[in-house]
Amino acid sequence: MVVNKPSGLLSVPGRLECHYDSVISRIRTLHRDCAAVHRLDMDTSGLMVVALNKEATSNLCRQFEAKTVLKLYYALVEGLIDERGDVTLPIRCDLERRPLQIVDFEQGKPSHTIYRRVDNFSINEQIVCTKNCSLVELTPITGRSHQLRVHLNEISHPILGDRFYGKTNTDKASRLCLHAFSLEFSHPHTCERLEFKSFPDFLCRE
Repeated sequence: MVVNKPSGLLSVPGRLECHYDSVISRIRTLHRDCAAVHRLDMDTSGLMVVALNKEATSNLCRQFEAKTVLKLYYALVEGLIDERGDVTLPIRCDLERRPLQIVDFEQGKPSHTIYRRVDNFSINEQIVCTKNCSLVELTPITGRSHQLRVHLNEISHPILGDRFYGKTNTDKASRLCLHAFSLEFSHPHTCERLEFKSFPDFLCRE
C-alpha cells in the first residue's frame, strides 16, 4: 500500500500510549500483518510504501537494502541556494539530545545528499510566510535519520519550519516544508516497476 502521510503523523507507533497513532497503527486495523519498510519523520509529509504481508515485507526490504527504490523530496529552504550540489557530511545521533542528529567527522556515519534548485514555483502563502526561499529537489543517496534536515542546515540553508535544526526560521512556515513527492519501486509480487507522485501543500500548482 502506498500512502500520502500528512505532516504531524508518526510513521510507526511510539513507545508511549499517547504516541500510538501512526500510519502503521491505522493500517493495522485492516491489515494485521502490515509492516513499515521505511519511515518518514513525523514532521515530514509525503509518500510511504507499506508492506501488507510477510512476503511483501521481505521483498521490499531487499529493494531498500539494494538501493533500487528511488525517492525524491521537495523542500523549501531559507535563502538562495546554489543550482546544484552534493553534501557528504557524516552524521550520528546526538546522544544527549535525542532524537537530534549532529555532524561528526570522527564517529559519524557516511551520509550523502544531492540537491537541485527548482526555479519556477509558487508558495502557498497560508503556510509559508516568506519569499526569501528556494525550492530544492533532494535525492538522499544514504538514508540517515534527519539526513536532509541536518545537511541543509549545515550548508546554511535550513528547511523552513524546521523546529529541530532551523530554529531561526520556525516563524516563516507553519510546518516543516519537506515532502516526499516521488517514490519508485518494483511491485513485490509482479515485479512491475511502479512510480507514485504527490504534490506538497506548501506549494501552489501553476
